[in-house]
Amino acid sequence: MSSVTMETKAGAPPGAALLTRPSLPVITALFAGYLAVGLPLPVMPLFIHEQLGFSNVVVGLVIGIQFLATVLSRGYAGAVTDQLGGRRAALQGAAFCALGGLLYMLAALPVLSQGASLALIVAGRLAAGLGESQFVTGCVSWSIASVGPQRAGMSMSWTGIAMFAALAIGAPAGMALYRQWGFQAAMLACLAAPVLAGLIAFGARPYASPSGQRLPFHRVLAQIWREGLGLMLQGVGVAGLTAFASLYFAARHWSHAGLVMTAFGVGFIAVRLVFGHLPDRMGGYRVALYSLAVEAIGQLMLWYATQESVALAGALVTGLGCALIFPALGVEALKRVPPANRGSAMGAFVAFLDIAYGIAGPLAGVIAAQAGYAAVYLLGAICALLGAVLVLLARIRQR
Repeated sequence: MSSVTMETKAGAPPGAALLTRPSLPVITALFAGYLAVGLPLPVMPLFIHEQLGFSNVVVGLVIGIQFLATVLSRGYAGAVTDQLGGRRAALQGAAFCALGGLLYMLAALPVLSQGASLALIVAGRLAAGLGESQFVTGCVSWSIASVGPQRAGMSMSWTGIAMFAALAIGAPAGMALYRQWGFQAAMLACLAAPVLAGLIAFGARPYASPSGQRLPFHRVLAQIWREGLGLMLQGVGVAGLTAFASLYFAARHWSHAGLVMTAFGVGFIAVRLVFGHLPDRMGGYRVALYSLAVEAIGQLMLWYATQESVALAGALVTGLGCALIFPALGVEALKRVPPANRGSAMGAFVAFLDIAYGIAGPLAGVIAAQAGYAAVYLLGAICALLGAVLVLLARIRQR
């Protein structure tokens, strides 16, 4: 069967027919670019805490500040995507992500003081956050445009697979580079990944955004806040994995911290490959409700773990639960806005996840300092259960 339908998207360039599967170059570019997010995940906390000597609270703040930059620029990213297309947003984002990688490399120069190194890392996190908002919003909207809104859930499933495959591969790769050749080698990979993504995106076919009335970003935000809040509560558990899993494992004298995001990614990708069509067919709220319950179970396993294998299994179950929450709630969010505002809707929707990461990082740092690293995952479980209650109420309201 041909991968291209006979239907042509309104407003798309001549010959840019809709696909039955998301554009492969777009998915490939997203994977390559998102490696720059996965590579520093286990490395950055160790470098800041162990080599520079800063506290867990500082680690949480530095990890979270990238997401502050991302959330503050989501409106701009959505506007660029709606007005100029997903490819333009992706290319701009890749350039900023590459700048972040360069600043990370400079932070490891031996002539710098601890404060100067930390300042460069903060600047790199800000640049990477600005780049991620444009890059991800552009690629997600670009992928949806390639298949049309009737396959939006499937498209978001595939973009999520690309992103979390990048996390699953990038995290252990970053740790391996760090242990073998040092921080600068891992950060060189953070520079190379978005450069490669930009080259792929530059050669990919553009798909134009639909024409029509474009709402201000704050009005788009007002339409999708319920779905966004559910996504935000889901993101607390993921934030705990990304920011503190390596320190949690080190405190327990477990040696496979680099496999945490791999376990998470395996569960995540498996569910999306097998069940990625469910949000389009069953409805987003129903799928999100079950998914949040599974995420809570995975977080409780991490909290209660007394053996490394149980903790890794908890990361796996967390991935199983988180897999369909984004496409499930994203499908419901897209239903609430006009077609011409899909890029802004995706930007606003993902902004809630950025808020979760930005708040959860420092909050988890405070909790870890007071109650230990395991308590971070109890927080994640509680938030996932609150998200399930919110989705249940939204589903009842919809009926």
